[in-house]
Amino acid sequence: MIMLKKILFWILLILSVNQAIILTRFNGAFYIKGLIGIVLTLFYFFYNFNPRTTEYPAEKLTKLSACYDILQSSAVVFLVQALIYLSIITVYPIHWVIFLTNFTVSLLLCYFLVINGLIRSFTISRQIGLLLRIALLSFWWMPFINSIFSTFASVKIKQELIFDNQKYILNQKRKEKQVCKTKYPIVMIHGIFFRDWEIFNYWGRIPEALEDNGAQIFYGEHESSIPVEQAAIQIRDKILSILAQTGASKVNIIAHSKGGIDSRYAISVLGLAPYVASLTTINSPHYGSDLAGKVLSMTPEKIVTKIGNKYSNIFMRLGDTQCDFVESIKELTPERCGQLNRKMTDSPYVYYQSIGSSMKSRRSASFPLNLGYAIIKPIAGDNDGLVATKSMQWGNFLGILRPKGRMGISHSDMIDLSRKNIKRFDVMEFYVQMISELREKGY
Repeated sequence: MIMLKKILFWILLILSVNQAIILTRFNGAFYIKGLIGIVLTLFYFFYNFNPRTTEYPAEKLTKLSACYDILQSSAVVFLVQALIYLSIITVYPIHWVIFLTNFTVSLLLCYFLVINGLIRSFTISRQIGLLLRIALLSFWWMPFINSIFSTFASVKIKQELIFDNQKYILNQKRKEKQVCKTKYPIVMIHGIFFRDWEIFNYWGRIPEALEDNGAQIFYGEHESSIPVEQAAIQIRDKILSILAQTGASKVNIIAHSKGGIDSRYAISVLGLAPYVASLTTINSPHYGSDLAGKVLSMTPEKIVTKIGNKYSNIFMRLGDTQCDFVESIKELTPERCGQLNRKMTDSPYVYYQSIGSSMKSRRSASFPLNLGYAIIKPIAGDNDGLVATKSMQWGNFLGILRPKGRMGISHSDMIDLSRKNIKRFDVMEFYVQMISELREKGY
């Protein structure tokens, strides 16, 4: 039924953009021609504003569906138009004035359809990659080529629509269960070189997925590149503030990358242990990052200092009050992490667990993680582009995520940094299940 509706819409769109030919060839009365022209014109603009052929329960899903429909329609209409003009030139010649008029009007209307699809896809879809966006912008005006790239984009959006719809249905089914409603609030601790910005969430779509399932989420809000001790102080102070705000007696910490080391320091050295129920570390370099040591040894000190100064200038403008780029990297070397580990004794009152992931090849991620993978692999074996898997283990080790397929999961994939759907790995559902298990354990 939906496909029949689409085909009907495509036919009406093709008739709409070819009104000049249709109305001149139609032998009816003038008012009938005028009525047909008005109906086709109204349909064309109605479709551009409301192109969806399928209704969904969520507004975002409906918008994605409309985006998919209009991209698909623009590709079909452009291809059919090419066939129509080929037949006019070779088989059914018409007066040049009618031909030129129809060609101009139909081309403008087809381009309007394409531009509408581009605007919708660029503003609504999260899964159209950068290269495809560039291709769409570069070739939107070129017949045939624009249809090819519009088709590629519509396929991506259809996959996104299916994924998001399945996610919505799953969350609705378990909404009343509140599977992520833990006893204690959750504090998410970011890694190095990032901040907890409202405009761009370090954790991607994960916090929203957790909140949809009952979680109470807070953030560490520590600065982007400061030594472990300073970051730990900021994390401790923020957690104490959260406890005062919520009235909770403890928190569950979910920490990624260096955030795991910062959190352990706050618990073991700064007296935060009585206020932490559990610490879950994600791809944290507990025994150091071989990449950090390699980069520092291979790069001249002047260049490292220059990069550090540039970085500090940028992040100081973005809100950091202190930055120490070089020292932050040094603390991630195996030697320095070894020193920290001797200082940070686990608390018997905190439940520690860890999990990691591994890339399968350099193709698993883009720069700089693909380069990081190539550097670490011969030195320390399997890694996520920044951290060797053997360094990710601390406390109750939940294992290394290696989904079927060729890609694997990178350091940034584990926090949904690119907001990219990964085949055979739903990062949002992974966190939902992990938090649900913490809830079942009484945390």
